[in-house]
Amino acid sequence: MSLPKIAWIGLGIMGSPMSENLIKAGYQVTGYTLEQEKLDRLAAAGGTAAGSIAEAVRDADVVITMVPASPQVEAIAYGPDGILENARRGTLLIDMSSITPQTSVDLAKAARDKGIRVLDAPVSGGEAGAVEAVLSIMVGGEQADFDEARPILEALGRTIVLCGPHGSGQTVKAANQLIVAVNIQACAEAVVFLEKSGVDLGAALDVLNGGLAGSTVLTRKKDNFLHRDFKPGFRIDLHHKDMGIVTDAARNVGAALPVGAVVAQLVASLRAQGDGGLDHSALLRAVERLSGAQV
Repeated sequence: MSLPKIAWIGLGIMGSPMSENLIKAGYQVTGYTLEQEKLDRLAAAGGTAAGSIAEAVRDADVVITMVPASPQVEAIAYGPDGILENARRGTLLIDMSSITPQTSVDLAKAARDKGIRVLDAPVSGGEAGAVEAVLSIMVGGEQADFDEARPILEALGRTIVLCGPHGSGQTVKAANQLIVAVNIQACAEAVVFLEKSGVDLGAALDVLNGGLAGSTVLTRKKDNFLHRDFKPGFRIDLHHKDMGIVTDAARNVGAALPVGAVVAQLVASLRAQGDGGLDHSALLRAVERLSGAQV
């Protein structure tokens, strides 16, 4: 059987390498984004650049979206130029953006009225995970749609799990972002503590990562800490958005997040100081400032 035709909307830090991995896996990918250089990159990788959302999705069997937040998902999904008005009945829409669970639930309901099926399928793993096709993908939706989407998702990630009905993927992603932020903050505090104590930081992080303190966060972000390299793999601006999602969702279900609330404020503070465009490992800068460094 021939592979389904895919439309990809949103070719940012994550979307570009993910769409390219689908092309490498043999899928025909038509993409749309606002930046011409990203469309040129897709074309150079063997994809097809579209001039609009409507053009991208018109003949697609599967539409995949990867945009920054709920307002952007709503902007590309709804309205006369959006996905729901221009995709064919029976199309499978896989939203891989990180948005509020309620936005995903609302999108699935609106799409059902148009005969379009929806999965929310946010990811974890950052830019490196996207490039290496080893993302963790947490999915919400119907089992049959998940089964249909699985071969596509397997070209993008390594851990792929249906977590429950619509919105469940986003709920699990919110928990993921809580864990990641708290972990980065703990690592950043440890880095400052170690450096001020005169310890060989590289050696210390190596041995810590081999024990119970080790984590994927420390593995992925160790060089960022060592070299103060905060080129964005996942921007503070986006993690600020995600911490808002998880704190709001937790409030709605009556879950207390005392440590998460503190880290959310630290992320917000870093963003307010002009570091929103940096990688979230730049939480180290906030700890350094609190410890008296001029950064």
